[in-house]
Amino acid sequence: MKRRFTGLTDTGCLRSVNQDDFYIDPDGRFFIVADGMGGHAGGQEASQIATRQIQGYLNEHWESGMNSKQLLEKAIFDANQGILKDQEIHPERADMGTTVVVVLFRDTQPLCAHIGDSRIYRLRDHTLQQVTEDQTWVARAMKMGDLSAEAARVHPWRHVLSQCLGRKDLQKIDIQPLDVQEGDRLLLCSDGLTEEVPDPDIEIILGQSKTCEEAAQSLIDNAKDNGGSDNITVVIVMQD
Repeated sequence: MKRRFTGLTDTGCLRSVNQDDFYIDPDGRFFIVADGMGGHAGGQEASQIATRQIQGYLNEHWESGMNSKQLLEKAIFDANQGILKDQEIHPERADMGTTVVVVLFRDTQPLCAHIGDSRIYRLRDHTLQQVTEDQTWVARAMKMGDLSAEAARVHPWRHVLSQCLGRKDLQKIDIQPLDVQEGDRLLLCSDGLTEEVPDPDIEIILGQSKTCEEAAQSLIDNAKDNGGSDNITVVIVMQD
């Protein structure tokens, strides 16, 4: 299968600094999106450390004998340690952290990993599916049946994360197989997109766009047209 891909990030309409970051492997082996938090300098630094450390670890150990799940897990833990070290050197950034989502194409089984509320979606046969599950207080309340989807969308605690990179107590990383077939379209994104563009609109845009670049730009434009209250980052992967 041939793989097409692109990434795009935008500061949005209200923020003065972009605390999102992304990385696309030039050979299409892996894709990363990170959404930083903890003040302007802290958020920027955390997301950049995450993407830099993960891509560096994956590149360095790609040909090693460890299996793909172990490789991905170690890469993300390495990113967490990188942020913790920076916090020690720069105490003013002690509260910084970042979400991260990663898609990995290695061996025969693609994998994805996520921490926080950045998301991975898959569009198949014009039907959109959210692959990852938000690690937030609101998502947990919805799972327990204590909160409806409608209430969750406007809940004041919807941005409260239950997990992020940049914490000493990080013990488990959610890694799962990712079923990818010919014709599928993948979207990795920060919550600056999903806060502004509902899933049915994402489904239409991904389905109607002929190229990755058209899809990425249309998603960013829609998020900004709807308010653009946060930084917006999208990575699109199309399997032909």
